[in-house]
Parts: sequence; structure tokens; C-alpha cells
Amino acid sequence: MAVVMKKIHGGLLKIILHPFGTNITKPKASDVLTQHLLQRNFPHWTSYFVKYSSVENDQFGLSHFNWNVKGTNYHVLRTGCFPYIKYHCSMAPTYNLEPQNTFFTALKVINLGIPCLAYGIGAWFFVSVTEIIHTRSGPVNIYFLYQEDIRAKH
Repeated sequence: MAVVMKKIHGGLLKIILHPFGTNITKPKASDVLTQHLLQRNFPHWTSYFVKYSSVENDQFGLSHFNWNVKGTNYHVLRTGCFPYIKYHCSMAPTYNLEPQNTFFTALKVINLGIPCLAYGIGAWFFVSVTEIIHTRSGPVNIYFLYQEDIRAKH
């Protein structure tokens, strides 16, 4: 089922974002996540948006998961909120997040993604800070609702 949903989702995004095709190699969303955490020197938490059109969505179907960067683990809450993908990362010990991941993914499917779309449209009007993330595939802009204090623990 997840494979079918990923194909449908990918096809719709292709039609919306690139109706005439594109040969541009985009960085993976996972690379942007890793590089952001490295560039920030392992923050205690961070919350950002990245445009669907800027990355390859290689984390489709992941809503709540562990992400390890050089031995430092983060709990990541992730959702598609068109035209963005939203990430909220908190430094935390590795934990089995599969039940929460299944629950959050099911909620998105049940409500047809409408609240996620509303969140994305709202964010479109309120993002106020941009940061450039450098990846092997080139730079990517990420967006914030406000300037984060990179030393903040909460």
C-alpha cells in the first residue's frame, strides 16, 4: 500500500511542479536534513520547511522517526504540507517510534491531507527567515517561521 501511495504522490507532484519534465538532479530531503543538523553543529532542536520542488522526497511515508547524524540521534516529526515539507527535530535517545509513525501517517490518510495542505498554505504567508544548506548536489534554501536561537534547548 505504501508503494502505491508513494507512486501516486510522486506522480501528482511531478504534474504540479514539473508539467513539462526536468533533468535537474535535486538533493535528497534526507541529505538536506543531515547537512542542516551538521551546519548548525548539532542543535538541541530545530524546525524548518523545505520546498518540495527543491528536493527529492526520499523520506515519503515517514512521519515520526529516529535520525542519527554522526552518533547524535534526533526524533524527527515530518509532514508534507504543500508546497513544503516540514521538519521538527529534537535531540533525543533512540526509541522505537514505529507506533507513532504509523499513527501519524494514518491520521494524514484519514483526513485526506487537508490540514497538512492548510498548514503549508499558511506557512507560505508566514515564513520569514531563509537559510542556505550546502549539499553534494548543490545549495538548497530552507525556511523558518522565525529566527531560531541555535543555542536554545527548548
